[in-house]
Amino acid sequence: MVEAVAVQGPAGEPAAGRGGAARRRRAALAAMIAASALLYGAYSLMRLRAFRTGSYDLVIFDQAIRSYSRFGMPVAIVKGVHNDFGPDFSILGDHFSPILALLAPLYWIHDGPGTLLVAQAVLLALAIPPIWRYTERRLGARAAYCAAGAYALSWPIAEALAFDFHEVAFVPLLSALMVERHDAGRRLQAAAAAFALLLVKEDMGLLLAGFGLYLLTRPTGRGRRGLRELLPPGDRRAGLAYVAVGLAATWACSRVAVAAFGGDNDYYWAYGALGPDLPHAAVHAVTHPWDVLRVLGDPPQKLLTMALLLLPLLLLPLASPLTLTALPLLAERMLASRFGNWWEPHYHYNAFIVAVLVLAAADGAARLRGRERIARSRLGRLPSVAPMAGLLVVTVACVPFFAYRHLTDPALWRPNERALAASAAVARIPDGALVEAANGLGPALTSRARVLLWDDRSHGAPWVIAQVERLEFPFDSPAAQRRRVGELKADGYREVFRRGGYIVLHRDVADPGEASPGEADCRGRRAPVRRTPDKAKRGFWTDCPMTDHRRTGQNSSEGADRPIIPILSGYFARYLKKAVAAAAGAGEPARTPRDLGRSGLGACA
Repeated sequence: MVEAVAVQGPAGEPAAGRGGAARRRRAALAAMIAASALLYGAYSLMRLRAFRTGSYDLVIFDQAIRSYSRFGMPVAIVKGVHNDFGPDFSILGDHFSPILALLAPLYWIHDGPGTLLVAQAVLLALAIPPIWRYTERRLGARAAYCAAGAYALSWPIAEALAFDFHEVAFVPLLSALMVERHDAGRRLQAAAAAFALLLVKEDMGLLLAGFGLYLLTRPTGRGRRGLRELLPPGDRRAGLAYVAVGLAATWACSRVAVAAFGGDNDYYWAYGALGPDLPHAAVHAVTHPWDVLRVLGDPPQKLLTMALLLLPLLLLPLASPLTLTALPLLAERMLASRFGNWWEPHYHYNAFIVAVLVLAAADGAARLRGRERIARSRLGRLPSVAPMAGLLVVTVACVPFFAYRHLTDPALWRPNERALAASAAVARIPDGALVEAANGLGPALTSRARVLLWDDRSHGAPWVIAQVERLEFPFDSPAAQRRRVGELKADGYREVFRRGGYIVLHRDVADPGEASPGEADCRGRRAPVRRTPDKAKRGFWTDCPMTDHRRTGQNSSEGADRPIIPILSGYFARYLKKAVAAAAGAGEPARTPRDLGRSGLGACA
């Protein structure tokens, strides 16, 4: 049953679903979705064209989804090699996000990072309808349009778009559906959305647990009899189930599933200020609660981020218990003492909770209007659209201070000298080559080459593209980048191109995977003396289908016109072969991360 604070809108306003009014509302919602998706997609693709995206993290996801599209594990060599996981590392060992496999069929249509950016744009825009429906039940249709517009233009969404692509693309839609469908009395549909959330990331169970806490605050019916009296009635029973399932799923995904795919369970433990592990941190938090408060404000940037989440929403979420849904995920970040990007207002992390906070703002406004003292005051005589209209105005006022401000940069609309130099440098790399590319150039190469991240170690790639004038991740200064170029030249690389700070280096060496029996490969490991013919032919770096465009015919004329059924059959056969080989070698120890300090912005992809 919908809560008592829900209303159908102002008197005289047509109810949703009646004749022409319903059609007009559907058309208006469709227009909002299309306009938002167009804005998100255009902004993202313009950044891609202007070389403002990065290998960390766009190429990571591109390589993983490409591998999915060829019926393989989601391997990303760019992350595996840079972070010392190994070139066959599955990103499921970094973050448990199997829902990304749903995007794989899109790569059969267009193989490249632009596909992910467009998919993210559509997914983020699709959160508008459930936000509209939830708000319309409480404050009417006009308020619902304002709430949906505030979400669409919110700074967390803009900052997520400015950090390429991430699995967060699924969360606003699924979290809004979970809340709205449960509010509408469609409990199975809400549970389905909750289950899908668990497939987005290993910590999404915390969102479910927070939603369960909210349900425990909901009013319940009375007069139940029989054995059912032993259980809490109504929503409280569902709340207990959400809390239990959410916490259990978080533990299973982060402690079992991640390790099963070669990850390290402690890789993202960032709470050293409270304890070395979860049990010790929990005990410390209970016995020293003042330390928890200290960590929440250290550094002060955490307080700024929390303020920026609430102030544009006019503090209305504080009037709604629905805000409890977002608290566990927010606390996960704000209690951390490592990975400083977690608590920044930039990056994509705040987009995980923005839809829930907008819904909480709508619920808070309805609750405040329902209070007798406010209803008798001047505030109570304001139209129901007023709170959400104010929220939209503040959101629009915030736009110039966050990522969308870059839309006024002429370099985003037409290539400048830096972009032209980057394009010329990328053009020097042949199709199918193994290349160590500066972070900003990887996305332009990943659809036709095997991309590694250019860092302070040599991985034996025949091609290197460096940048010596602008700071590039993971270096700490352009001076360090110039020193690295000097080291590469000393190792036998010769300069074949220089423009705008970009330098293309080449060394006439065989593919690192083609090491002869007993010789050391590019990672310093000795190639086995006895190799299967298939391994000997494909080599170390071409061990999975997503890494070798030459072998698959991808992005070349060879194989481009082959029928889809034989291609899919071949991929499926290779996948089965790999599965059998993996089962035979199950006793080998899994690779684990060994260099936490090298993760940088991509550490929390």
